[in-house]
Amino acid sequence: MSSHKSTLLAGLLWTAPWWLGFLAFLVIPMGFSLYISFCDYPMLQPPVFVGAENYTALLHDPVYHKVIANTLIYAGLSIPLGAIAAIGLAVLLNRRVRGIAIFRACIFVPTIVPLVTAGVLWMWMLNPEFGLVNRILRTVGLPDPKWLDSSPWAMLSLVLVSLWFVGSPMVIYLAGLQGIPEELYEAARLDGASPPRQFWHVTLPGLSPVILFNTIVAIIGAWQIFALPYVMWRMRPGPDGTIYFYTSYIFDNAFRYLKMGYASAMAWIQLLIILALTALLFWVSRRMVYYRGA
Repeated sequence: MSSHKSTLLAGLLWTAPWWLGFLAFLVIPMGFSLYISFCDYPMLQPPVFVGAENYTALLHDPVYHKVIANTLIYAGLSIPLGAIAAIGLAVLLNRRVRGIAIFRACIFVPTIVPLVTAGVLWMWMLNPEFGLVNRILRTVGLPDPKWLDSSPWAMLSLVLVSLWFVGSPMVIYLAGLQGIPEELYEAARLDGASPPRQFWHVTLPGLSPVILFNTIVAIIGAWQIFALPYVMWRMRPGPDGTIYFYTSYIFDNAFRYLKMGYASAMAWIQLLIILALTALLFWVSRRMVYYRGA
């Protein structure tokens, strides 16, 4: 055996855990999922090839249209509100004061709480009768809405719960803030820029690559939301189907209705939607994202 082949074989053996795992847990499952998306596959019987029937059926499925609308509404509310909250907290916590590490930890800790635990906690806190939130509202004389049981408030309650997890993007924004040179702020102050103008002309351009990254992560998370509504509404679609989302419908088709082919078709369309939105975001960001040294 030549030295080149022996070197290649040694490299393949050393990297075998990675490429075997890549094949076993990503390539092969994705290939099988793509195949059965063109099949009628009730899981208890062998898959039967039906062509593009699953994909064309989605065009005439009113529930599918409903979950897309719900997911778009949730994404349109949670992503910008989450970005504003995370950037605001990062700016507030980017201070050199005593005990600032404690405040940073308090904001970050909720992000490491399991989603199921967070869902149960907020399901109790937003209970219309006994929840802590409505008790506080009644104490100060404000109306106490039925957060989880009425159509307009169900979506809003889920968006508010999503803000509980802004600690993770906040840490990334905080790192981005600390990477902005102080000389830029000194130059802005010498030019007479007020703090709001410094934020608009120095902070936001300096944070623009981080904003792009966090926005892409938020888009992926919004289109894949599942655990919180699954726990908080106990596997139900909520009032008037308000919190019935894309991934929830995939789950129901796959494991409740045993329509694995239909669910796989939905999953591949979900992947294409996320890729298209990410590509659109990169295209839009070409003139909006500032990279130092580029």
